[in-house]
Amino acid sequence: MSEDLHALQRRLAEFAAARDWQQYHTPKNLAAALSVEAAELVEIFQWLTPEESATVMSDPRLAGRVEDEVADVLAYLLQFCEALGIDALTALAAKIDRNETRFPAVRQARPDRADRTADRDGDDRKEGEEGEGRGREE
Repeated sequence: MSEDLHALQRRLAEFAAARDWQQYHTPKNLAAALSVEAAELVEIFQWLTPEESATVMSDPRLAGRVEDEVADVLAYLLQFCEALGIDALTALAAKIDRNETRFPAVRQARPDRADRTADRDGDDRKEGEEGEGRGREE
């Protein structure tokens, strides 16, 4: 894990310890808090159109809210990883490796056409067949 993430985890641990909060930072509680903060991020985008959501950072008020919720999500995720001894960057790299094997590239789309290509391709699964859709990482 990069030193930057380690330094942030250390700062978060020191912050919690100075307030005697570490007793509450169990994996269960941290997972619940992470879920709540992720929901607060979703709430910002809930009724926006796709076009509005793509430009949300151009509105200073909304941009500040998005940044705050992203920070909250990341803080709880880092604390969760610390509590369970998970190296977040190593776990992410391993997951990307598995997904590259599970979901091989069909073809290389030009970056400026990726969205239109994905829209035309549709979902190849048969009706009722379970599994992950395109673009969803599990």
